[in-house]
Amino acid sequence: MAAKNKGGRLVSSAGLVTYYDSEDKRAVHLSPKTVLITAAIIGIIIGALDLAYGFNMF
Repeated sequence: MAAKNKGGRLVSSAGLVTYYDSEDKRAVHLSPKTVLITAAIIGIIIGALDLAYGFNMF
């Protein structure tokens, strides 16, 4: 019974492997470092605008 379940998991994960292994040459490729730096810069800008203009809802 355990072998039957194990076989099912391998089949289901095989589709994910082939999906993630396929790369489109025309797609935009960004390194993780670029994404983190961009997110940090946007966060700093939002923080600076919040300090400068201070939005209060109440």
